[in-house]
This record gives sequence, C-alpha cells and structure tokens, in this order.
Amino acid sequence: MNNEHGLQHDLEKLMIQHTNRRKALQVLAGLSVAPLALMGCGGSSSSDSTTSSTSTTSDSSTSTSTTTSSTSSSSCSVIPTETGGPYPGDGTNSVNGRTVNALILTGIVRSNITPSLTTTNTATGIPLTIKLKLVNTNSSCASLAGYVVYLWHCTANGEYSLYSTDIISDSFLRGVQAADADGYVTFETVFPGCYSGRMTHVHFEVYPSLSQATIATNAIKTSQFTFPLATLNEVYTNSAYSNSVTNLAKISYATDMVFSDGVSNQMATMTGRNSAGYVSTLTVGLAV
Repeated sequence: MNNEHGLQHDLEKLMIQHTNRRKALQVLAGLSVAPLALMGCGGSSSSDSTTSSTSTTSDSSTSTSTTTSSTSSSSCSVIPTETGGPYPGDGTNSVNGRTVNALILTGIVRSNITPSLTTTNTATGIPLTIKLKLVNTNSSCASLAGYVVYLWHCTANGEYSLYSTDIISDSFLRGVQAADADGYVTFETVFPGCYSGRMTHVHFEVYPSLSQATIATNAIKTSQFTFPLATLNEVYTNSAYSNSVTNLAKISYATDMVFSDGVSNQMATMTGRNSAGYVSTLTVGLAV
C-alpha cells in the first residue's frame, strides 16, 4: 500500500509553520499535486477499477444496525470556506501535463455519481444519499433555487478518481446538480472511506448557475463537510472499509487540519443503516 508521503509531509509542515489554520489552507489550495495514490483505506484500489453493476457492498454482520444524529447545521449561518484539496478536478491543476476538469465532461450534471463517465467502471461501497440545502444568509435563509453544486469525494479505499494511480482513468464520485425550487441538491453515491491524516469528508463548490459551473474560478464558495463519529464507526464495520477503522482511530475532529476549529456548520445529520444505506442532510449557508 502506497502512502501519499509528499502530501502528508506538506500538510505537517504547513501545520507547524502556520498557527492560523485558514492561512495554511490558502497556501495548500494553491498547490499543484502530481497523480500519486493516496493512502488507501482498504489497501489496493483494484476493486474500484473493475467494472461493477452495483454500487452497494453488504455486510451481514452489521445489517441490522441503525444510526441517527440530531447534530446539524440547521441555523442560517455561512458555511466556512475550506481548501478544495489537491484533487478537485475543477480545472485548477493538472496530471501528467493535462488539465484535469471533470466539470466539462459530458454527463457530469447528474444525481447518481457512482458510475465513471470516462470508463465502464462503477464505484462500490455502502449507499449514501447526500442532500444539501442552499440558503441565503443575507435574505432570511431564503432558498437558493438554481444555484449549482459540484461535489466530489474519495472512494471506500480513500482514493480520488482522475488522480490516484489505480483509478486515474475513472471519473466516478464527482457530479454537478442545480438546486431545485426549495434549494436542495441531491447526490446518490457511496460512503467515502477514511484515509490517513484526515477525518472522513466530502468536498464541494457552489456556483451561481450551470453556465458558470465549468471552472473553479467561477465558484462563489468552496467547502467541506463531515459525518458524526457514531455513523463512521458503524459504516466502517463493513468489510469494504477495512483500513478506515485504523485510520479513523488516529485522527479526530479536533486534530483534523480542516475541522479543528469546529464542525457546527459542517456536520451532516444522518439517518439509515449499513444494510439499506444512509441519508445525510446539511444546510449550506451562503452570503449572496
């Protein structure tokens, strides 16, 4: 299993040199990273690079467990700006001399983000429905219909499509959705794994319209969200997430480079179980 040593080394160096986490993130956001494989949460990612007809992986030993959480960003507060990380696929960096921009792929506007748009492969793992509600903090939490979210996250093995060596040709777990009349965007995906050095998280960017959602320079917000620890502990009993248990035990919200200053506006509300999948809900406040 290969470790993304260069990224981890840079992160540790940034954290030592900058006591202000936001400044560290601004530095990191400008980095251009080569296509090295991340520390996989399930070892090799070969299972993610093979064709699959389903995006579910069951584990009978946890099929009857349930998780609910009342923790949520339900207030009308602006969600913090965070780094897009080294694997955004939004036209801001390149791999092997080519610009990586999933936003211009045919079919990227979609709800189900488990199939790859560039191969016949499909990401596998425990099903997860992500629902984000976009609201305007400058207008009494009014719904932001028509605003657009580009969302991406790692595989159950902790790797990123378009970048990580084993899945560099794949483009799954990335997608774009325009908010409905109530401000909601919905993505059907699989639960992300926990890789070394980070709490489990999902990245997203917000754009004013679909026509502007073609490159990150048009984004009005870049952020991340996470999940309750109880849900993570339950999900990672599934065999598809074998190394996530170890990686999660070495990190916490308090020590995570993104969430260490608090997660009150970035903690999703969860319902569901391993056997049937989960639904996560988060209110995303934007000052527009």
